[in-house]
Amino acid sequence: MTETLLIGVIGHVDHGKTSLVRALTGTDTDRLAEEKARGVSIVPGFAVLRVANGTVGTIDLVDLPGHERFVRAMISGATGMRAVLLVVDAREGIKPQTVEHLDIARLIGVRRGVVALTKCDLVGVDMLAACAEEVGAVAARAGIEDARVVPTSTLTGSGIGELSAALAELLAAAPQAADDGLPYLPIDRVFPRPGFGVVVTGTLRRGRLSVGDRVEIVPGGRAATVRSLQIHGETVRSAEPGRRTAVALRGVELAEMSRGLALSAPGMVPAGRWIDVALSAVAGAKPLVGGTTCRLLFGTSEVAARLRLLDRDVLEPGDTALAQLHADADIAVPAREPFILRLDSPAATIAGGRVLDPCSRRRKRHDPRTLSELAGIAEGRPREILAARLARNAAAGTPLIDLARIVAVAPDRVRRALADLGAREIGDRFIGGDAFEALRVGLLAALDSHHRAHPIDPGLPLDRLAHAVRQDEGTVTAALKDLVATRDVAQAGALYRRAAFDPARNETEQVRALEALFRKGGLTPPDEAEAVGRDLRRGQALTYLLSSGALVRTIDRVQKRSILFHRDAIARGKAVLAERFARDEAGFLAKEAGAALGISRKFSIPLLEHLDAIRFTRRLGDRRVLVPAQEEAR
Repeated sequence: MTETLLIGVIGHVDHGKTSLVRALTGTDTDRLAEEKARGVSIVPGFAVLRVANGTVGTIDLVDLPGHERFVRAMISGATGMRAVLLVVDAREGIKPQTVEHLDIARLIGVRRGVVALTKCDLVGVDMLAACAEEVGAVAARAGIEDARVVPTSTLTGSGIGELSAALAELLAAAPQAADDGLPYLPIDRVFPRPGFGVVVTGTLRRGRLSVGDRVEIVPGGRAATVRSLQIHGETVRSAEPGRRTAVALRGVELAEMSRGLALSAPGMVPAGRWIDVALSAVAGAKPLVGGTTCRLLFGTSEVAARLRLLDRDVLEPGDTALAQLHADADIAVPAREPFILRLDSPAATIAGGRVLDPCSRRRKRHDPRTLSELAGIAEGRPREILAARLARNAAAGTPLIDLARIVAVAPDRVRRALADLGAREIGDRFIGGDAFEALRVGLLAALDSHHRAHPIDPGLPLDRLAHAVRQDEGTVTAALKDLVATRDVAQAGALYRRAAFDPARNETEQVRALEALFRKGGLTPPDEAEAVGRDLRRGQALTYLLSSGALVRTIDRVQKRSILFHRDAIARGKAVLAERFARDEAGFLAKEAGAALGISRKFSIPLLEHLDAIRFTRRLGDRRVLVPAQEEAR
């Protein structure tokens, strides 16, 4: 794969950025008539520098406006850069926009770069050395590590080759832009092109984009399809992260598209008003007070927002903090995306940082749990963030899409990472391994407690177990299935019990006495209420006898009452009816059955209803016939 690097060309107005890019690449990045008339860049311009550094490499140079009036435009191009080419006029040295551009680079996390001193043919050796020393020190204070200072002159061509080599060294040492499977491309231009339809351009921040991909335009949620792709005028089948890319779209109208929107993977960058951020204040700015209204700039978007500091009331210059931003309008930005905060009056860059949680809500200030969670996101890698979010939500679980959004990684890759972490997938949610094990332990404890309190009760139903561990039935069902598979729990119908628990071993005298009472009653058993009374232990004994099958509850639907028969009595009744009506093809009436059994309708009707239900008999109008044994077995 061709090595690529996006380098922002930054510096004060009139220090020669555009001329230097032209000398390096042959491309004039001032494409607007107004830019050519004024002699200053108004919007970011783009050029490609192809270098040979052992392998074929490509550097995308972004010529960023230097005038203070166009800092907003500068930021829209800067937030995608991974290194800087700092341009300083050797005659003038460090100027206000030089410092502000370096502040912006530091705030969005850029730590690598090269310094080009321009117009060196116009200064002496001593002045050049002093300027190089000053600029190198300022770049170092801004966090640009080991910045090489290269004297140049576009008039004489001096130093241009050396500068190109220094940029090639940056490319060779640069790690490739992360491909997290989540394409995100902030749109900086929109235009129609005959034969292609709507075309948008921007820097592909992360993820790969291919022809035929479905994308979502955010915010707004409109769907589109990638019709074709170009990189620096060359048609390609796919674009790699970090590249300037032109995307022809199918499925949207020109009027629906504008600068400030973005292309993203469907469903991965939802719109909202609250985002959690890690914030750093500009070293030379005034103290930043919570509640400050400012301009939030990310990608190519800009929106008014209010700052909400979570761990303090005032952010001192140069300090960092955990905070929230509440936007005045819906915004859609992925996690880990850099941003800048500016004031309108006086116009100044005051802070910047990275998005931690792009789908947040208003949080409680000075809350240790919130601060710990956000600090973990700010400091952690995706796997660590996933583990922390699973731990936070415990057995309640977390939807896969929410986990993918918090790390800005494609769901299929997050799913693989979750499997490595031992998470369990239950429905549309994932539960961490530790939380799932805690749920298992809780269910076993609930069953143990029940068995101790009710030694002859055969078990607990799902709803009572879910209530005992305070979880939804879907989650508890998955945990019980796992416990049954490991033979820690046994299931009998709708009831669950510990596998080692056998209620038959705990039969009491109450059970034996109650069973004897119903066995003795035969086909005219005692009334259930009278047999049990208000004795709790006899009630438990009755529940046990029903669950074990010793007693059978039969229903008279007309009279809306039930009769409990002992299973031996039912067996005797079946035998009597089989002997009496086996050869009676016309069937028998209920009263004839009652006469054969010697019982009244009070007992015969519920008994016959039960025999119909178990397919021993079949009702045909007012009569019943015996079901053949082979059909009954089915």
